[in-house]
Amino acid sequence: MFRDRLDAARQLAQRLERLKGRNPLILAIPRGGVPMGRHLADALEGELDVVLVRKIRAPGSPEFAIGAVSEDGSMKLDDAASHFPPEAVAREVDHQRQLLKERRERYSPVRPPISPEGRVVVVVDDGSATGATMEAALKTLRGRTERLIAAMGVGAPSAVARLEAAADEVACLEIPQGFMAVGQFYADFSQVEEEEVIELLNPSSG
Repeated sequence: MFRDRLDAARQLAQRLERLKGRNPLILAIPRGGVPMGRHLADALEGELDVVLVRKIRAPGSPEFAIGAVSEDGSMKLDDAASHFPPEAVAREVDHQRQLLKERRERYSPVRPPISPEGRVVVVVDDGSATGATMEAALKTLRGRTERLIAAMGVGAPSAVARLEAAADEVACLEIPQGFMAVGQFYADFSQVEEEEVIELLNPSSG
């Protein structure tokens, strides 16, 4: 059990301390991963940006994810997507891509995303239930980095296994067998607001 996201971030920074001095690029998954990413970037003397991915919702059942799409347009569809009309899935993908474009414009309106080319990259989130969102982010970065690390406070065993195939390394502090939801492992799992994300992404913050 973590006190809050900062508690988990401090522990991850200790786990990844060897990256200090290598100017790692910390890519946080909004919104919960951003406060953790800010601490990691500061502690490891790296840079912070966001990696933007969205879950693709099942047509007619928005609470059910059938994949994920990233801001560069690449996507990962689960097998369940084949049970829905392709046209409906395509409309949902287009909708999520538009939301990603709008989110990037809000988060970094005056600069492009920081390039991960040839760098040590850490993709961070507060936790992962299925691995779908983190996996989508990793797939967009695969082959472009010197080393690709997935970092999180807690993950379901199946999610961690899934991510081990997509990253060079998975740094997950807790991998409980009784996993039900990310929030159950944080005493304080308050929602992170958009305004806080924008402030944390400002290099002068903190």
